[in-house]
Amino acid sequence: MQQFIEIYGFLSVILRGSISGALSLAVGGVAFLLLVGRPLAPRLGAAAEPIAARTRAIVFWSAIALALLVALDAATLATMLVGALELSFADALTADAVKSDALAAAPALALAFAIRGPAIAPLPLAIFAAALVCARLGATHAVSRLDNPPGLVAAELAHLTGVALWIGGIPYFLMALARAPEGAAQRAIGLRFSHLSIVAVTMIAAGGVAMSAVYIGAVENFYGAAYGVMVGAKAILFTGLLSLGALNFFAVRRQPTDPRAFARLRRFAEVEIGIGWTIVFAAASLSSLPPAVDLARDRVSLAEIVERLTPQWPPRLDSPDHSTLSVSLPPIQTARADDVAPAEASDAVTASITAQRNAEDIAWSEYNHHIAGLFVAAMGLLALLEHWRRLSPVARHWPMLMLGLAGFLFLRADEAVWPLGQLGLIESLRDPEIAQHRIFLALIIGFGIFEWRVRTQRVKAQWAPLAFPLITGVGGALLLAHSHGLSNIREEFLIEVTHTPLALVGLLASSARWLEIRLDGPGARIAGIVWPIAFTFAGLMLLAYREA
Repeated sequence: MQQFIEIYGFLSVILRGSISGALSLAVGGVAFLLLVGRPLAPRLGAAAEPIAARTRAIVFWSAIALALLVALDAATLATMLVGALELSFADALTADAVKSDALAAAPALALAFAIRGPAIAPLPLAIFAAALVCARLGATHAVSRLDNPPGLVAAELAHLTGVALWIGGIPYFLMALARAPEGAAQRAIGLRFSHLSIVAVTMIAAGGVAMSAVYIGAVENFYGAAYGVMVGAKAILFTGLLSLGALNFFAVRRQPTDPRAFARLRRFAEVEIGIGWTIVFAAASLSSLPPAVDLARDRVSLAEIVERLTPQWPPRLDSPDHSTLSVSLPPIQTARADDVAPAEASDAVTASITAQRNAEDIAWSEYNHHIAGLFVAAMGLLALLEHWRRLSPVARHWPMLMLGLAGFLFLRADEAVWPLGQLGLIESLRDPEIAQHRIFLALIIGFGIFEWRVRTQRVKAQWAPLAFPLITGVGGALLLAHSHGLSNIREEFLIEVTHTPLALVGLLASSARWLEIRLDGPGARIAGIVWPIAFTFAGLMLLAYREA
């Protein structure tokens, strides 16, 4: 049970993000069907029925997935309450948060049943979709706070609805464009969805500004607390999403009959999906943080942030000895004595991981980040040199550096874990931070091997190059939700504030690489230059990383 409680925080973020994604797909599909698909059916001709059928199928499975996810979320929350508060499972099920989760399952199942009916009934579909959004309000800060000002619930409702209409509607928009006849039908879909998107963006922005004014309150709370930094990251992602949407908006109007304009529109919309889902998971991570206005203590000053983000030269390229780290000091040595039970020794080792870190621990971590920065910067530079024909035969092997980076991180990222530390590899996975590190390593290894095979033409499938932006995007999204289990809240925040820019740069690289693959002409060439520069910049950021 203790292991489950320790991983619950990270698990809840994944579940909440998945719930928000499924809800957005379900509600966005209903909106697309009722506000775009049905009104345009006469102009879509024979394509109208396949588009409607596909939309209904996606909504159905999204609603089913949503019902299952909220049930799983309610069960995991109840289990956590049982373990943490020593309640009975029956009492845990009566908690407001658990009931709020369970409540959302009913309209999800009702929507799934209604969308599979013999005919589309607009009113019940709209009611069930609205009920889904209202039910999800129970899991937000707007409902859980005791001192909410008037209108905060309305702001949260507008924000959730806007996300569902826009981000949840983009997959249906792409699907409809792919099935509609070229020309007037595609233009009609583009215009109609752009109008819907404008309304949705307005709702997102208005709701977000209103909630930020309440939850953050003051400028110093915006940059001095994890909640404010995460809101800033969401705002940057939203701005990028808005920029892509604006490009599509103008493409539909300026070149209404140009097939190339609609091809670019589809490619930009594909990137919008990736960024949109990242925003959804960032919002899920945000919901697990206390609003910045509620943190009376442990805020970080601007001077402390500037000092931490100011690079020192040269970078740390010498490592302290493992025996000088806090995990190797007497508490663990005592725990390993023959007269201590293995379970007690394991608990002592785990406790030492969260103990106060010494100067050698900081030097060890900085060395790890700086060496990793050399790997990443080298990969970015080689990927950039790959554009030169003479250097391409050598530079194209840059993905193999990923294996060296993975091996280095496997040995050093978690100093308390085998093979250098005393904590078993499998046993260590109960720590959420270590588990996240192992996920990152698996992504690095998978990316390195596969991308090398793609670059050297060993894999020639048309979809194969897309593995790079997908894996890089997932890595950036996980890094954005990544947390460090430190007892010092201020120090934890100062580490997080250095990781958030890395996540954003990773997402930029992912988006640019996707566009390089999917676009033609100058757009592809520009994107092909942008993502290696982003990779190189990420390496430089790692070289500038500091913990003291």
